[in-house]
Amino acid sequence: MVQATRRTTVRGPTFIRLLARLADVDAPQSSQSLPDHLSGWLNWTQAIALSTALDGRLPEPDDEAPAFEDGPAAECARLREALAETIANARELVPSAQREPAQVPPVEGWVPPPPDYAPYRQRYLTLQRAMQGTTGRLRGELRDLLGRASEDMARLAELDAVMELALSPREQRLLGTVPGLLETHFERLRRAHAGEGSPDAPATATHDAWLDIFRKDMQSVLLAELDVRFQPVEGLLAALRAR
Repeated sequence: MVQATRRTTVRGPTFIRLLARLADVDAPQSSQSLPDHLSGWLNWTQAIALSTALDGRLPEPDDEAPAFEDGPAAECARLREALAETIANARELVPSAQREPAQVPPVEGWVPPPPDYAPYRQRYLTLQRAMQGTTGRLRGELRDLLGRASEDMARLAELDAVMELALSPREQRLLGTVPGLLETHFERLRRAHAGEGSPDAPATATHDAWLDIFRKDMQSVLLAELDVRFQPVEGLLAALRAR
């Protein structure tokens, strides 16, 4: 008897676990520590900038900087919720049961074309740009607040700025592969469900089942990516609350 392959349990953020499941791949835990990873990710100019942020002299904090209020946190929460609602209400991700009924075929015997991944790819890229723009702006605003709070907070703000500049290109390259992984998942679902409908059933009846699975999976991945992108924002907010 052939033994079933046992997959490695994927650990880490929900985003990583979701992608590993949808891509149907093993993702073993890395044995490298974070400093080891950073040594491979940063070039020498970035390493110098990081050292300067950690040890260099910073501008004096503003003695009249206002105490932390809930305004920044409320704005971050509002924008995050707005992005989550946009993901939830994306036209391409609406379940079949909530869509407008199919129109009468224009010609007898007309069969609608098979679903195409292109609209889903475009929607994912559009939402990624929205998340990147929003979180980037919020990080800049929160760093400005930290820079006026105290020397320690100013150093943290400078460190975050250096890390964003150094790691953002790598982050965007990695996140840019997600639409391709979803396309593979889309095609796998299409093949798995091909021919499940009866010969007399309309084409949309076969499409609806697997497309709704894909729509739900894509929505879950988008929401998980939103969580990942907001982690630096949440970290800066936590620092502001603690000062």
